[in-house]
Amino acid sequence: MTDYAAIIPLSIIALSAIAAMVAEAIRRPGERMPIGGFGLIGCGGAALASVFLWDSDAQSFGVIRSDNFSLFINIILCTVGILTMLFSNETIEREDIPGGEYYALTLFALCGMMMMAAATDLLVIFVALEILSLSVYVLTGIRRASAGGAEAAFKYFLLGAFSSAFFLYGIAFAFALSGSTRLEQISVALSSQPGGAPPTLAWLAVGMLAIGFCFKISAVPFHMWTPDAYEGAPTIVTAFMSTGVKAAAFGAFVRVFLSTLEPLQAQWIPLLSGIAGITMILGTVVGVVQTNVKRMLAYSSIAHAGYLMLGIISANNTGKAAVLFYLLTYAVSNLGALGIVALLGSAQNQHDELRDFAGLSKSRPGLAALMTVFLLSLGGFPPLAGFIGKWYIFAAAVQEGHYALAIIGVLTSVVSVFFYLRIVVMMYMTEGAEAVRPRLPGTAVAGLTLATIAVLYLGVLPTRVLDLALASISTIF
Repeated sequence: MTDYAAIIPLSIIALSAIAAMVAEAIRRPGERMPIGGFGLIGCGGAALASVFLWDSDAQSFGVIRSDNFSLFINIILCTVGILTMLFSNETIEREDIPGGEYYALTLFALCGMMMMAAATDLLVIFVALEILSLSVYVLTGIRRASAGGAEAAFKYFLLGAFSSAFFLYGIAFAFALSGSTRLEQISVALSSQPGGAPPTLAWLAVGMLAIGFCFKISAVPFHMWTPDAYEGAPTIVTAFMSTGVKAAAFGAFVRVFLSTLEPLQAQWIPLLSGIAGITMILGTVVGVVQTNVKRMLAYSSIAHAGYLMLGIISANNTGKAAVLFYLLTYAVSNLGALGIVALLGSAQNQHDELRDFAGLSKSRPGLAALMTVFLLSLGGFPPLAGFIGKWYIFAAAVQEGHYALAIIGVLTSVVSVFFYLRIVVMMYMTEGAEAVRPRLPGTAVAGLTLATIAVLYLGVLPTRVLDLALASISTIF
């Protein structure tokens, strides 16, 4: 008898997406309908289902597993979804984004993300990857009147198609090696290989799968789509995809590389080490010269992908737990920062240039203070969440003797503080022209409050969440 428990969180999100589509279909022209409420209910329900499924280790259809690892990722993704919904209500109206399509696509993307982190078969991971990718491609270009959005979506789609092809080739080589696409059977086949250098098929499988994952996490040199897509997309979509896609991709990345491909660790660690080092350096150096805040945070996202890769490369208990903890801290910090950018924008001015933040401390002191908190967390200032995440990531690298990568990580983190502080200086120390600031709806205030509490809590009292992260990631081994 099939156990359906593992797919309950995914099903709740999918049903919410269908409800949003039906609501849009029956909505009369000009009628205001709180379609975002379906998203909040779906994300809240999926989070509760994930909590109730904790320690169940249920499997559905033999390819979806609700171990504590996938449930922890589910909770991160539900947090991303809830904050996105809370920030979206007013922003999509101001930017003339069709609400029904937006909410349905966001929820379908979340469904793909959850499936990707829970899948135990490479083909199911690929299907989940395509579900989330197609949804995000459309979300990137959802403003039909924006030429920049259409161009960004087209670039994202083309490069995404190439990465999908590489990922499929990786699946094909893994199948040729093991006779299966199931992760546990691939692991058994690799473990049973005779000593010496691994076969060519194993090298090809590892390389192709790494390319597919590195594209999704925006690692260099597969990052080319990131700045254009982040800048061209509506700001709230940028906030969603910069956090949700990264969490889902790293979830699958960790499951495949730290569990299934663990027998080939000696071969893929040098490869990922080189990518991580270049990613941290390029993301930081290029981010420093940006004047568009969304492009700046795009390169910041690239650098953070490099930091997260250190946890995978370290492959010790500290690094494994730090990856999950870092994903959570990055999600709430980045969503908070980009959420404020979205809330200050309008159809005429996205408020995403550095000069747009001049004098914000006088016109909106509360928002300026919260923006400062989120930016300092991204920069790794104590006692905020980002500092704890970076501390454990770098500690894991040092424990395994990756001193060069740890030094690069610390130095790039220090340099990155410069472009975060540029925004803070602009808000507090630069006079700005008088501008009409849009009002903040109650839902947005609630979202900013939740994000701020999370950033402070994870920075001051991180032990409980770190212990949960370590306990959850141990379930995939």
